[in-house]
Amino acid sequence: MPRNAPVRKSLPQLDQRIEAAVGHSIDRLWQHRDRDLLDEPHTQLADAHRALVQAETTVVFYRSQLSSLSSGEYPVDGALFERIERTVALLEDAARTRDERQAHAVAALEPIEAAAQDKAPRDVPDLPAPDIAALLAITQGAKLHQNLLTQQLYVVTASGTRIPHSQLQRLEEDRLVVRDTSHSVTAGQPVTLTDTGRAVLTAPRSPRAPGAVPAPRPGTWPAATPARR
Repeated sequence: MPRNAPVRKSLPQLDQRIEAAVGHSIDRLWQHRDRDLLDEPHTQLADAHRALVQAETTVVFYRSQLSSLSSGEYPVDGALFERIERTVALLEDAARTRDERQAHAVAALEPIEAAAQDKAPRDVPDLPAPDIAALLAITQGAKLHQNLLTQQLYVVTASGTRIPHSQLQRLEEDRLVVRDTSHSVTAGQPVTLTDTGRAVLTAPRSPRAPGAVPAPRPGTWPAATPARR
């Protein structure tokens, strides 16, 4: 869920530190968390940051409410003083919670910052878009099946997408996915991403030059559509 503008303005320095450490935007970090693509340190960071944003949203809400109460819209009487006093108390509690969660987020961020400084960028393959699409489909759940009549092998994902066996073999050769061979192909062999496969999806990708379209590798899915003249 995208964060609203007031909250974005409230956490600029921490957001910049997180984006610098992970190599991409906060929104993308949250997306990777929702898809269960992150390792444990990054998962803790994403959860801590999301909790912080929720706390900051509460601070913004009570601050806006206090501003409304003091805007001159309401008559100045005992009821107004009680509402202001109650709102100030709620704002103080919300600010304390926000500060605690910010400390947790910073604590989760510091080991990732240290690791990013100590090691070189991860050596992950630069895959074409069809292979990236296949990996994303596999994250939803996938199995390798064999047709009993044709003996043809193919991968079916939870969303119903079919991935050619040749593409699966290539992803296996690159050590991006792994099959659970304890199951038969007739029953369906579960296919999951390896740590390297998850790293490919979460690693920053450099933008391509305008108009530059990489040639698809043989057997990739989905097939490239020839340009019309």
